[in-house]
Amino acid sequence: MPSIRRSTAAAAALAALLAVTATACGPGDNAAAGPGSSAAADHKGGAGLKLPKGVPTDLDGLKKWKDGGWQNWDEWARKAQDFVNPVIKDHWRNDRLARAKAAPEIGVQATGAGSEFDATDPEPQPVTAEQVARPYHRNMAPVGKIFFDSPKGPMVCSGTIVEDPAHPGRSNLVWTAGHCVHSGKQGGWMRNIVFVPSYNDNGVPMSQVDGTPSQQITPYGRFWADWITTSGEWINMGSEESGNGGSAYDFAVLHVKPENGGGRSLQETVGAAAQVWFDAPSADRISSLDAFGYPAAPPYDGARMMNCPARPGRLVMQQGTPAMNRIGCTMTGGTSGGGWFVTRGGKLTLVSNTSISSNAHTWLAGPHLGPEAERVFTGISRKFANQ
Repeated sequence: MPSIRRSTAAAAALAALLAVTATACGPGDNAAAGPGSSAAADHKGGAGLKLPKGVPTDLDGLKKWKDGGWQNWDEWARKAQDFVNPVIKDHWRNDRLARAKAAPEIGVQATGAGSEFDATDPEPQPVTAEQVARPYHRNMAPVGKIFFDSPKGPMVCSGTIVEDPAHPGRSNLVWTAGHCVHSGKQGGWMRNIVFVPSYNDNGVPMSQVDGTPSQQITPYGRFWADWITTSGEWINMGSEESGNGGSAYDFAVLHVKPENGGGRSLQETVGAAAQVWFDAPSADRISSLDAFGYPAAPPYDGARMMNCPARPGRLVMQQGTPAMNRIGCTMTGGTSGGGWFVTRGGKLTLVSNTSISSNAHTWLAGPHLGPEAERVFTGISRKFANQ
């Protein structure tokens, strides 16, 4: 599709004012992001800067955006190529991090019907979430919180630093749920999306977060997403109101950069990343896994990282869609996007992420990471392979 391009000088000026990520369609990009395609915001650099309708298009507009214009949701960027996430320095101070609420909980009443290819296993018994040993940077360093602004205010999910095959040992990639970055078929891209690894490293109560030194709350700093991919299925089918067929494709990958700049990658800064296992065995063939996240809805408050060790089963949400993984777990909203891990070859390995839960908070379900997830991941890795 044709792209709207500004002059090189204007684009450079915009990028100098704020670290803007915008998009332009390139070979293979699909604005409609139909089933089977990845929905990607394509980072092209200054000369190819394209800003969608409703997003600032000049220096004055960018200043207004930074000063609060981002709060205008009347024109909500929705399409894959419309992602933009200007860095607003100090937007996410400790007090604002503490006020962020759990992302909308995508609940399910029924267990879902089976299909001719996959069957839903019996509903699991609830597993009580356990606190992760502190400090987090020593015990589960790849896990952190994802903060973002939505029309409902500041919200929070969970995420995981994952290895990037294009940059061994120097990854800037974070895995999370699609609904943590895009609201699906009825909305658009979230705004001011950042990742905070090892959030609240020592697990102080949420009531004390605002008064705790920043080096304990954001021990490695804040990392802004400058590019995001999610699945076309999530954008076109996903719902924040209840689980459906789109939930089987509820995953996303962020490429991030430090708010304060610097040449070190996220993985080098934190010293850890999980590998991703695509096409892992189906849930009924995995003996156990561990799901991590920062539950923020009652009875939790988002201050502490939690874990559910459990044996997974299968859950089919809609005929013709892949079976999801499901475990008994009492974690609540805020856990969305958190990684599900096994140990493979002695390494921490991500096999899913939290997507939906039962309305009673007795179980969680996450997508099986198959070809669609691998396309999303491979696409973002290749886009930044030479950077």
